Amino acid sequence: MSSSTPLLDAAPLLLVYDKECPACNNYCQMVRIKESVGRLELVDAREDSPIMQEITAAGLDIDDGMVLKTGDQLYYGSDAIHALSLISSRSGLFNRLNYWMFKSRRASHVLYPMLRFGRAILLKLMRKTKINNLGIADNDRF
Repeated sequence: MSSSTPLLDAAPLLLVYDKECPACNNYCQMVRIKESVGRLELVDAREDSPIMQEITAAGLDIDDGMVLKTGDQLYYGSDAIHALSLISSRSGLFNRLNYWMFKSRRASHVLYPMLRFGRAILLKLMRKTKINNLGIADNDRF
């Protein structure tokens, strides 16, 4: 018997995002990671879960950025999208474009706030409430 653990038995990578945001949901549904990296599991940030409790305990505002968890490491916002681009498959136009746009940490730090701003406008127009996982007073609307 081999001492190495098959990837299928490894803990999945968790991508935590706002499923009620159409842009976020479409992105997360379309991103594909390399099979050699493992399995990507999507988690709705609006549902109570152990990973949301961990994100809140870390002081990360999920309304300001998605979170990618790999092992014990949390990648937040632009770091999450940058990490996703590096482990993403290059199959399909979307994944190639995702890699090209976010493979640079600097580009990710510049582009991500623009995406976050667009998300805030979209959710405001849709009259969605914030998740407000940090429990900040008077912080329920975009």
